[in-house]
Amino acid sequence: MSNSDNATQKFHYICQTYVEKDAGRAGQATLKIDKQFEYSNANDAQNRAEREAMRDDCAGADAYMLCEDLGTGEVEAPSFLVRLGNVPEFDEF
Repeated sequence: MSNSDNATQKFHYICQTYVEKDAGRAGQATLKIDKQFEYSNANDAQNRAEREAMRDDCAGADAYMLCEDLGTGEVEAPSFLVRLGNVPEFDEF
């Protein structure tokens, strides 16, 4: 990646946690986003996901990277660093 590419792109490193939500009469629990944390690097996002996934009330955690085109505002699909526990399928993300 050249320096000109760096000026037009921004990388976001996210830790996102999930909790199980009771589906009521449907009978099957679903996942709900609980918390989101943004970090300046991949390592910090991954470490937070690992810590959060160990909590009793956490169903699962993702750490992922997003690349944003600053010129257009478009964001690429997430690139997962780690997926821990019960997390949604990528199609549901």
